[in-house]
Amino acid sequence: MDRTSEGIVDSNGYVNGSFHNPNCSLEEKIDELCVLFGKVGGDPLKIVCVGAGAWGSVFTALLQDAYGNFRDKVHIRIWRRAGRSVDRSTAEHLFEVINSREDVLRRLISRCAYLKYVEGRLGDRVLYADEILKDGFCLNMIDTPLCPLKVVVNLQEAVWDADIVINGLPSTETREVFEEISRFWKERVHFPVIISLAKGIEAELEPEPRIVTPTQMINRATGVPMENILYLGGPNIASEIYNKEYANARICGAEKWRKPLAKFLRQPHFIVWDNGDLVTHEVMGGLKNVYAIGAGMVAALTNESATSKSVYFALCTSEMIFITHLLAEEPEKLAGPLLADTYVTLLKGRNAWYGHKLAKGEISLDMGDSIKGKGMIQGVSAVKAFYELLSQSRLNILHPNENKRVAPVELCPLLQMLYRILIVREVSSNGILEALRDETMNDPRERIEIAQSQAIYKPSLLRE
Repeated sequence: MDRTSEGIVDSNGYVNGSFHNPNCSLEEKIDELCVLFGKVGGDPLKIVCVGAGAWGSVFTALLQDAYGNFRDKVHIRIWRRAGRSVDRSTAEHLFEVINSREDVLRRLISRCAYLKYVEGRLGDRVLYADEILKDGFCLNMIDTPLCPLKVVVNLQEAVWDADIVINGLPSTETREVFEEISRFWKERVHFPVIISLAKGIEAELEPEPRIVTPTQMINRATGVPMENILYLGGPNIASEIYNKEYANARICGAEKWRKPLAKFLRQPHFIVWDNGDLVTHEVMGGLKNVYAIGAGMVAALTNESATSKSVYFALCTSEMIFITHLLAEEPEKLAGPLLADTYVTLLKGRNAWYGHKLAKGEISLDMGDSIKGKGMIQGVSAVKAFYELLSQSRLNILHPNENKRVAPVELCPLLQMLYRILIVREVSSNGILEALRDETMNDPRERIEIAQSQAIYKPSLLRE
């Protein structure tokens, strides 16, 4: 084996599971993927992202920056709904961002696009989200200008002949939009490849309790086989990735697609590994959002007390470890990816931000899960799903201290409290501190010992 700056290269030319060729040009990467898709006669590879939140927009912009110059070989587009107006305060802030960045200002002037932002700031014109996205401004991430993007507002036009579809939608919108998309694919001869970026889950309680992930929602809605659907996720903050902070991610799914796509997506500052365990990694991406909301609350209520935050971290990680033992046969393989994703989300993710603002009283639950300037807070629906799932008596396990069988949620006091705060709304955000300071709470180590000492793995929970 040889070592490169990106990792260890094995005898087959793969770096950490992904094929590595240091001399492979961008054009060669496109050509290799075109061959895999059976493209002939100069037919370009067509890539479209459905959904224009922060991560979807950044992901599309990364592809555009890398491959946008090869217009005869690859077409990259992004779909978002038309009609979303930009309010006056956001337009004013956007104008400030534009004028603080000489490169952005020059670009807009050269494209004759600057005047509309002046008019938007003055209130003489209404700007729209799809309009500003064409100039590289994502409504959920105004402070980080992207490259100009090809924006499509007609869903059928965007997806009907796409080879690769990126799911940039929140999990709560995935099913509905892909059910609509399925109507446009009825006449297709070949299925597209779908890469889902969504981190969230739903609970399905009948005929038996199980988790439904966004990739499974897409499979059910469209009939696209699971071997053509992948999940990409990792410990990433969208704006930092676009600003070329070093980051990594995993693309998970069938080997036929994940290895060549990992190679295609890999960039010097964005390393993409690959893994065959799709659903479990996808669920872990949703699980950390649950506890990130609580972390934000604790930080706000304790004036950023490092001690209190560490107590919360110890308790929430023990609950996550306990839950992974319910979900996975070999949970230890998930420890690294889960903790890394949890760490970055607690530090700077939107779910932690949401918990912090909620505890400070700067936003309220009545505002819903979709927050201006941030997008969908997927941790809220994940709290509901995990609580309802783990409350099922059919999943009961033995409680060693009480010598009786209990629902798994009984061993997850933080999850219970987050459900009471966010879903049934019977206690305020201060309840999270009550859970931390509960004198009857067991050492988190004991929860981990229960998970490790009992055969609590429930394969039905992730059954496809």
